[in-house]
Amino acid sequence: MSLIHATISAGTIREAHQRIKPYVHRTPVLTNSTINAITGAEVFFKCENFQKIGAFKARGAVNAVLQLNEQEAKAGVATHSSGNHAQAIAYAATLRNIQAYIVMPENAPNVKRKAVEGYGAKVIPCTPTLQAREDTVKQVMNDTGATFIHPFNNDHVITGQATSAVELLEQTEGLDRIMTPVGGGGLLGGSALAVAYFGENCKVSGAEPKGADDAYRSLHAGKLIPMENPDTIADGLLTSLGDKTFSIIHTHVEEIVTVSDNEIIDAMRLIWERMKIIVEPSCAVPLAALIQQKEKHKGQRVGIILTGGNVDLDRLPFGN
Repeated sequence: MSLIHATISAGTIREAHQRIKPYVHRTPVLTNSTINAITGAEVFFKCENFQKIGAFKARGAVNAVLQLNEQEAKAGVATHSSGNHAQAIAYAATLRNIQAYIVMPENAPNVKRKAVEGYGAKVIPCTPTLQAREDTVKQVMNDTGATFIHPFNNDHVITGQATSAVELLEQTEGLDRIMTPVGGGGLLGGSALAVAYFGENCKVSGAEPKGADDAYRSLHAGKLIPMENPDTIADGLLTSLGDKTFSIIHTHVEEIVTVSDNEIIDAMRLIWERMKIIVEPSCAVPLAALIQQKEKHKGQRVGIILTGGNVDLDRLPFGN
C-alpha cells in the first residue's frame, strides 16, 4: 500500500489497538429497525457512549499517555478540554499513577468537571476562550513540567481514535460509509485513516453543526478556516480543526454535512426513545446528517460512531 500518512501507518494503528486493548472496551455495534426504516439505510451504531469515561476519547488519551517515557510521566500530563478529553486524560493518568492537570473553561458541563476530579486530576478553571485555555495550560506546564497532550492535534491521539473505526470495520461487513461527528477532527481524521488502510469500497463523511461549521468551510476552501464564536447545542464540537487533522480530512474525507440544532435534537431524541441508550448532543449529529441526506444513502450500509454519553441531565434539550 502506498504511504497514506507520514507518521500514522496501518502498523501504528494496529500497535495502538494492541497497546490500549487492556484499558478500553471493545464497544458493541447496535442496530435499530425503526431508524433503518426512517433513513432507508442499514445503520450500524458503534457505541462509544459505552466506552471507558463514556466516550471514544479514552482511546486516544490512553494511547498517548502510555507512550510517555518514565521521566515525562513523572512530571505528569496537562491538557485543556471542555469535557470528554479531560476525563480521558484523567483516566489515562490513573493507569500510570501520575498527576493530570486539566484546564477547563468555567462553563464546562458540571457532570464532566466532577468526573475529571473523580479520577484525581487537578482542574484549573479558565475563561471560555481558546486563547485563555492555551495561555493557562502553558502556565501549568511551566509550573509543573507536565507534558501537554493536545485534545486532537496529536498523532498518538489521532492514532488511538482510529481504533474505533478499525473495530467497526471488523464487527460489520461490507460498510459503504462511516460517518462521525467533527469538532477538532481527531476521530474523523483517525476514522478516515482506518478506512483508507483497512476498509474496502468504504467512504467517510463528517457531520457538523451549522453553528460550528469550520470543517465544512475549510474543506470547501482547501485551507484551514478557524471558527469564531461557535454556537451550537453540541458542546463537544465547539473546537476548530487543527493543522494535522485538517490535512488528513482534506485528503481522505469525501464530504462534511452540516445540520441545524433542531435536527440534532430530533436525532438525539430518536436515539434515546428508540434505542433506549443515552447519547450526548454531539453524538446525534451524524444521524441527523444521514436523515437529512437519506435519499443519497438509500439502501447503503452505514456505520455511525456514537461518540459519547456524558450528558448533563439538568440541561437536557427535550421539551416537556
